Amino acid sequence: MGKTAIVTGGTSGIGLETAKALTSKHGYTVYVFSRHAFSYPDLRHISCDVADEKAVTDAVKEVVSREGRLDLVVNCAGMGISGALEFTSLSDAKHLFDVNFFGTVNVNRASIEHLRKTRGRIINISSVAGVVPIPFQSFYSASKSAINSYSLALANELKPFGVSVCAVMPGDTATGFTAARKKSAEGDNLYEGRITRSVSKMEKDELGGTDSAITGNTIASLAVRKKLPALYTVGFSYKLVNVLMKILPVRLSQRLIYGLYAK
Repeated sequence: MGKTAIVTGGTSGIGLETAKALTSKHGYTVYVFSRHAFSYPDLRHISCDVADEKAVTDAVKEVVSREGRLDLVVNCAGMGISGALEFTSLSDAKHLFDVNFFGTVNVNRASIEHLRKTRGRIINISSVAGVVPIPFQSFYSASKSAINSYSLALANELKPFGVSVCAVMPGDTATGFTAARKKSAEGDNLYEGRITRSVSKMEKDELGGTDSAITGNTIASLAVRKKLPALYTVGFSYKLVNVLMKILPVRLSQRLIYGLYAK
């Protein structure tokens, strides 16, 4: 019996490229979860909002009912907001966490009992922003930092069952995520234009970033490795960034981030 995977947020960007690579290169039967209608050759789609716990539980049960097993979950669903922290509404911030963090939690909670049977794998998509806190994208960075800590804790909880967990941290990647970001420039005059400058620089970096197909292929290749690392950074330059963040004094790393994204 072939292996079965669930990829959330799999209708575009990194999620779609990961789903395509798992199917075409590694022989998985892939179910894509998303809120919107979707059709793509060789991919199966189930409409599901990852922030809706019951909808997620029902969708995972449907996959296992159809295929008889679940071997891999890749949590790619996510969203972004930007703006000054003091002017960001709590409803927007909570919605971001409901999707980025608790959406991942919902899918994994519903999947773990099935992954235990296959000694399966969980890959949670984080971001380099989880270790490099980006000014004016504070809640997004916080959600990805939460994913990293959550993934490391979950990995040790599930290790005795043979279930592996990995948090993957892509850097700047060219996807539709940039255009979909909910942006607010409220308070930009007070901040002397720093909000707009910061977000504009970030979006320029994203649009000129790694092709999503490269990132998707990397994630799919990780999924079939003999051993799954607990944390994995996509791209050599971003690996160096992570090393720098570990070894530099906080005062210096904060100064560097300020110069890049907050000045």
